Amino acid sequence: MKILLFSILQLSLLNLFFLHAQQKDPVYLKTFGEIGRNQVYEHSSKTERATPPFPYSIDYSTSKQNELLYNGIILPNVWPPKTGNPFSNEPMDVPYLDNPPSVIPIDIGRQLFVDDFLIEQTNLQRVFHQATKYENNPIITQAAFRQGGVFYDFVNRQFVAVYRKEYANGNENPLTFAVSENLTDWHLELTGQKPVAHINAFWLQYDSLSRRNDWYIMGIDQIKPKPIDDPNVPFINALWENAIHKSTDGKSWSRGIPLGKSNDYSSFFYNPFRKIWVMSIKHNVPRIEKRLYRSRYYVERDTLEKSGNFNDAVFWVNADRLDQPHPEIGNEAQLYSLHGVAYESLILGAFQIHLGPSNEIAKKRKIPKYNEMKLGFSRDGFHWYRPDRNSFIKGTYRDGDWDRAFINIPQGVCLVMGDKLWFPYCGYSGIAPDGTHGMYEGGAIGMATLRRDGFASMETGKQPGTLLTRPVTFSGKFLFVNTDCPEGELLVEVLDENGIVMDQLTSEPIHTDKTLYKVVWESGADLSGLANKPVRFRFNLTNGKLYSFWVSPDESGASYGYVGAGGPGFNGIIDNKGINAY
Repeated sequence: MKILLFSILQLSLLNLFFLHAQQKDPVYLKTFGEIGRNQVYEHSSKTERATPPFPYSIDYSTSKQNELLYNGIILPNVWPPKTGNPFSNEPMDVPYLDNPPSVIPIDIGRQLFVDDFLIEQTNLQRVFHQATKYENNPIITQAAFRQGGVFYDFVNRQFVAVYRKEYANGNENPLTFAVSENLTDWHLELTGQKPVAHINAFWLQYDSLSRRNDWYIMGIDQIKPKPIDDPNVPFINALWENAIHKSTDGKSWSRGIPLGKSNDYSSFFYNPFRKIWVMSIKHNVPRIEKRLYRSRYYVERDTLEKSGNFNDAVFWVNADRLDQPHPEIGNEAQLYSLHGVAYESLILGAFQIHLGPSNEIAKKRKIPKYNEMKLGFSRDGFHWYRPDRNSFIKGTYRDGDWDRAFINIPQGVCLVMGDKLWFPYCGYSGIAPDGTHGMYEGGAIGMATLRRDGFASMETGKQPGTLLTRPVTFSGKFLFVNTDCPEGELLVEVLDENGIVMDQLTSEPIHTDKTLYKVVWESGADLSGLANKPVRFRFNLTNGKLYSFWVSPDESGASYGYVGAGGPGFNGIIDNKGINAY
């Protein structure tokens, strides 16, 4: 298997400081960790990459010795990769799609068709789908998800939302908890103790062994003194000091554990595939003519409960040239925020794309900013594949609508109930309850839904089509599919290493529309005799859609993948229930 070796020197450290420009073209940057020194990196609009004028004396990268992931992907020795270019607007390279494993283990989670990772050959058409807004939105008014999250609380068996209550009179917005049994009817519960003045992100981590919750809030405090206004310095990075506050009950919080400095709207999430915490760090990076663009940098940690800094962070991802400007605004797209969560066999990324106008213009016009939610998918936890640039959730852009614009996505991203995924989101009308107009007025919370695994489907009409997987291995016995073909037909075959259909492993015809359906073989056999042996599945489809497949050790169809921010049918964030969670 070809292993990608990354050897390009890191372009710049995280926590950049934008200094006074000495020439017309170059832009000078300084790392936050080097404040007080005169070391600079030069980036010219005439060059492709920034080059530091001296070798790094400290290498913060971690050698993983070719770490093998659950899906057969092998990480490079230098991890996280240092090859990203914050000054580029090209889409992110995804090495595991260019060089997929020769054999792909599929024991963890439903296998989604959001990319070609699992596909060797097909003439089916991939179609991406957008979320459907709940008809009775908004469900919570005078509320903001600019910071916060929504999770299922497995201890108390209820949904919990953390957000800011918004008031039109400009008073301090209190941190607010709300609970629900169904995601549409919420009861407010103010916290007994406010952990920190400014909240950036929230995460509820459940330990299924101890059956205990750990509540985490990333608090931020503005660094004093603020930089002096300077027309040559439109923005200074690392204005905020981030700290983690922990609670076991959501009421009493620990003192803050310093994490590091960054810009606003930084966040974090847990990657259970590698058992690490990922910091999604916001920085504003100059590209052309000193204009600053919101970007994301990456830090990973084994624990949140140890003080530190972000000096080892690497550039992660930007909005890019495929994120088209809004036709009414025309501004280049920027990455406002990025949240992640494990869903089934991959990491689902909620990209909040900012399409303008600038804060100054939005404030002057007294309208909310144009932010939309788009999706990304990652199978190694770092590289994002973003094949569909249509907005997954966006504002109406109509005056008077509660979600006119400025769509914000909370931590947790999605929850699972039965055969649907639920996506909480916040929108802004630009109009406060007292009639005041403003950029951040009229915030409210709504819900949107999607079919389980419904991000992308492989489809065909009356003309028959096929999809052949790459060689896969598994230890389960029962094949399940998520398919929609009540007026068509799905037939599944198992092929050996030589591409020959195996005896007794052609399925009975399938005519159904279900998100969990057990494939029955004509012979009545199961797949137990193929455990850990490379085989291919061939899906023959007519007039239908195929969303996912998986092999389970249980007749319930439990996928043993991850269920986002949870849901009431499960005992934890892993699906060990199958149909019993519906």
